[in-house]
Amino acid sequence: MSWEAQLEALGCVGIAMILGAVLGAEREIAHKPAGLRTHMLISAASALLVALEDPIIWRFFNPATVQIVRADTLRILSAVITAVGFLGAGTILRRANEDRVEGLTTAASMLLAAIIGLAAGLRQFPLAVGVTLLTLFALRWLRKIESKIRREVEPPPPKKAS
Repeated sequence: MSWEAQLEALGCVGIAMILGAVLGAEREIAHKPAGLRTHMLISAASALLVALEDPIIWRFFNPATVQIVRADTLRILSAVITAVGFLGAGTILRRANEDRVEGLTTAASMLLAAIIGLAAGLRQFPLAVGVTLLTLFALRWLRKIESKIRREVEPPPPKKAS
């Protein structure tokens, strides 16, 4: 991989980190378990993995083994999703005495951070930025709408006897 290509890949990873940081900062503000650094690293790892696909193929390319060794981008993408699923599972908690599950949205945002990283690694910058903004909207503004709906649907707490 040439120096120019490596610098271009580094730029893609940097953009992925910035976009991951946007999502992670929102999770930090909401006091969620996986925040700024986690989302940045997930996005960066995804972008780097995609950027390394071609150099890996060419590094181990041998005309004698071309029929045996095949590049399969979908396997790389599914490996990223599987790894992030494992990380996301660690953020999901169920409270023992409650019917409430926490961490699902954070796990979903981690998955989306990985996919945004993949998009940046594939140099799909407008798509990566647009999805980041849409995700930020969903995480920040839709929470307010959710809270309002819950207040309207939930019965009022019982009054204490005086």
